[in-house]
Amino acid sequence: MSAETSIAFVCVQNAGRSQMAAAFAEREVEERDVGDRIRILTGGTQPADRVHDIVVQAMDEEGFNLAGNPPREITPDELENVDIVITMGCSADNICPMTWRGDARDWALDDPHRQDLESVREIRDETKRRVSALFDELGTP
Repeated sequence: MSAETSIAFVCVQNAGRSQMAAAFAEREVEERDVGDRIRILTGGTQPADRVHDIVVQAMDEEGFNLAGNPPREITPDELENVDIVITMGCSADNICPMTWRGDARDWALDDPHRQDLESVREIRDETKRRVSALFDELGTP
């Protein structure tokens, strides 16, 4: 792994899956003490006004308060130097610049918007599992 690896979690609204993934990734960074080696970025191509209420509720059960996390737009310029771009079930087309040579992955997760709490919990738990596996893959302790 390079001196610093940057990971971007991207979706359309940045109000559900990418917010969950970024929260779990930030926790992994802290728990594994790799803040000097891993940088986390998140955003959406068409950000919503706020994180979906059902996502806030499900993540609160895991100890996260996402109610104050405003969705933000992510731009091709921001992604130009990112090592890994992970989309949540939407394509990275028209997001990653033509000159970008990073690793693009799509996790194909269901959109939690307008789903019931049990379904969102399943998406949350799968997101948590994938984030942990990503950090294992990156060789973090």
